[in-house]
Amino acid sequence: MDEPIGADVRRQRTRRRVAVIGGAALVLAVATYALGKIQASVPTVDRAGLWIESVQAGSMVLEVRGVGELVPDDFLWLAAETDGRVERVLLRGGALVEPDTVILELSDPETEQAAVAAALALQAAEAAYASLEADLRNETLQLRVQAATTEAMLEQADMQATVDATLASEGLLATLTSDLSAVRAEALATQLELERQRLETSEASLADRLAVQRAEIDRLRADLRVREGDVGALRVRAGMDGVLQEVVVDEGQRVLRGVNLARVADPARLKAELRIPETQTTGLQVGLPAVVDTRNDVVAGQVSRMDPAAQNGTVTIDVALEGPLPASARPQITVEGRIEVERLDDVLYVGRPAISQASDSISVFRVSADRTQAVRTQVRIGRMSATTVEVLGGLDAGDEIILSDTSAWDEWDVIELR
Repeated sequence: MDEPIGADVRRQRTRRRVAVIGGAALVLAVATYALGKIQASVPTVDRAGLWIESVQAGSMVLEVRGVGELVPDDFLWLAAETDGRVERVLLRGGALVEPDTVILELSDPETEQAAVAAALALQAAEAAYASLEADLRNETLQLRVQAATTEAMLEQADMQATVDATLASEGLLATLTSDLSAVRAEALATQLELERQRLETSEASLADRLAVQRAEIDRLRADLRVREGDVGALRVRAGMDGVLQEVVVDEGQRVLRGVNLARVADPARLKAELRIPETQTTGLQVGLPAVVDTRNDVVAGQVSRMDPAAQNGTVTIDVALEGPLPASARPQITVEGRIEVERLDDVLYVGRPAISQASDSISVFRVSADRTQAVRTQVRIGRMSATTVEVLGGLDAGDEIILSDTSAWDEWDVIELR
């Protein structure tokens, strides 16, 4: 059977509960006070570690910047003109070449056999032409001989007919004999005429009959040139003066007709390919002035081409370089380019803050006159350049603002500077 709890025990328990609750309330009050003190404190920042600039009045240049590479403006891809196997790579990238410099050697038995077969076919056609020409000339010569023989016989027959006619008129020869001589002469005259026509026809057809065979020879000769060209193409030549940039095949590799093998470029003609963020391409057009920085030299140029579409968030811009190239200009080196889009006169401008959006109102920290504090200020901005931004309101010329990233102080409106 349970024993009843006494009054003293109940009073002790009550005092303990009151003490626990009071302690918790005290701890909560202290924590709240400390937190309030922390939130109320103003951060202090070393001025030397901040990027501070003054608002300027005057002309502001709108420009965009991009990075890219110098690439050849005049280059030639060397493609395989026939199927083959890469036997030897004679030169590698960086070699100076001339049009007849051999870069690669290919091999293909079928191509070489086709050239030999074409040569033999041409030889056979030329031999057939020579034989046909000889046969036709012999035939024509025989016709000439026959015509000459008949002409001689006609002359004799005419002479005999004349004599027989004279003797017959004097009664010394029968009239029938005289008439037969005349008929024989007429027959030979007709035969001579026919043989002359046959000779003319043969001579006229001689050229036509030979022309057919000559056309076949021309066809085979053209085919041989193609086959020999294929064999010659197995030795891949540079085709221009310049520098061999790269060879994209290896020895032993099988290649098909039309496959690129190597690229040759003129190192004296380079252009800059710059990648500009698509958000900054407003106002860009062909002909705008540009400056290309090779890290060692600066080269002037102008925009010569723009890609019609963006890729991976950027638009590729070609800049044609003007004047002689500096010694530091080499293909494929990384460069930085600046393109001048427009020049704004009589405006307020300042360096572009780390976080800003075009045609928007942004919050910046303006440095006080005594440079001991920076106060949050709302600023309206207009057009932005790569490094500057137009100030439309909220700041005056000479005001200093912090351009560094201030997102760490978003909860404060004032910061102390030391």
